[in-house]
Amino acid sequence: MPPDNDPFVAVYTQHLGAVSAYLARRVDRDAVDDLAADVFAIAWRKRDRVADGEELPWLYRIASYVVANHRRQLASRTSVLARLTAQDSAPSAEDIVVADRALAEAWRALSARDREVLALGVVEGLTAAEVATALGITANAASIRLHRARTRLADLLGKVSDST
Repeated sequence: MPPDNDPFVAVYTQHLGAVSAYLARRVDRDAVDDLAADVFAIAWRKRDRVADGEELPWLYRIASYVVANHRRQLASRTSVLARLTAQDSAPSAEDIVVADRALAEAWRALSARDREVLALGVVEGLTAAEVATALGITANAASIRLHRARTRLADLLGKVSDST
């Protein structure tokens, strides 16, 4: 630990508030203390490179580099998380359907009941028995609903394509 009369201790004491305020205007408050510590750790290692009277601008320059590195790390973490979650998640049934404009219009024209049975049976690929379990109905009722919903969707698609 440097003695209290060390010039670096004086620089630290005099400029910690200014450096912390500089950082607080650029990053989340919860990161300020850690980044300020990083700034002064770098300054300590490079203390022989600063001229007397230029300490604060020099510390601001170091802080700007520390902020840039912090932002890159945050962006990298966000990018990694996005790549990891993208593999675990899939678009919803509705997102898949609305990708095609004609299909999207026909889909919106269907009743909520028809959309649900089609989403489960066609988009999610469930069997009639699995759809029945998901909806709490018999397999026969699920099969009938799927057939009727497909027929209504086909009719709507024919109307949409005829109008375009």
